[in-house]
Amino acid sequence: MKILFIGGTGLISSACSELALAHGHELYLLNRGQSTKYPLPEKAVLLQGDARNDPAGTARLLNDHTFDAVVDWVAYTPAHIEDDLHLFSGRTTQFVFISSASVYQKPVNHYLITESTPLSNPYWQYSRDKIACEERLNQAYRQSGFPITIIRPALTYGPSQIPMCVGSWAHPYTVVDRMLRGEKVIVPGDGTSLWTVTWNGDFARGLLGLLGNRQSLGHAFHITSDEVLTWNQIYEELAVALGVTPNFIHIPSDLIAAYEPGMLGSLVGDKSQSVVFDNSKIKRFVPGFHAPTPWSVGVRRALAWFAADPSRCTIDAPANQLWDRIIAAYETAFPQ
Repeated sequence: MKILFIGGTGLISSACSELALAHGHELYLLNRGQSTKYPLPEKAVLLQGDARNDPAGTARLLNDHTFDAVVDWVAYTPAHIEDDLHLFSGRTTQFVFISSASVYQKPVNHYLITESTPLSNPYWQYSRDKIACEERLNQAYRQSGFPITIIRPALTYGPSQIPMCVGSWAHPYTVVDRMLRGEKVIVPGDGTSLWTVTWNGDFARGLLGLLGNRQSLGHAFHITSDEVLTWNQIYEELAVALGVTPNFIHIPSDLIAAYEPGMLGSLVGDKSQSVVFDNSKIKRFVPGFHAPTPWSVGVRRALAWFAADPSRCTIDAPANQLWDRIIAAYETAFPQ
């Protein structure tokens, strides 16, 4: 297949790029060509442009290209979708929008999440924008047959990311460093809410299985691991992998968000909710799909990636300071 990834060099999309090339697909990447953490795959064709900020230039760049599948990894607002509809109507037989599993109803009414779970997240604008993108694409599918497939990843990680619930996405080694130094590490709530973390290469298996699958048109899918863990178990396994005794402190999510309002969406509106994803739909459409990488294996792969190059072990000093403030505030509420 001739495939276009808009983006293609991010945490999740880089694994999908690698697998697409391994399967012998002709892969084009439309991006600015500036990624350093996830370099461009050698066998991919780079179309260097900015689809988000220069749609007219992107149209010229695409010229007479047509594609069997287009995957947009970097569309976040309905305006981005309008650009996509203009650029790719009549140019692709499948358009894949990367949405988010955070679009599902919060707070949840039922712990088991299926693709038919209502979409509603009053806590996070990011999620509401993704919902609006989905609604616009579904409208285009109904009215003009625009060939959409919607994908909703949950918390997906890879070698360069250790996905702690309260951590630094840009500097994920920060929590590791705190554990190694014996500092207190925040676990939200009582740590017993259920969650799923998915290795990026496992996610790629599901996505590539849907590309070119005409039966998937008009459908939405989440692609996650079947392994369900509590946040306590996720943090504890990291401590075991590091060979340290954990020094956890459990703090209510709303207190954390009060000190860091930016976490209201990602924490209260997402990760502190107890959810289990039902993957029966992706398994029906992609027979044989499974996510074989358990957290106990994936976290050690990620730690090995950081250990291989000390320059990767960057620390988020402002995050450390913020967490210390939150811990101090919480502890003052209790008698010594």
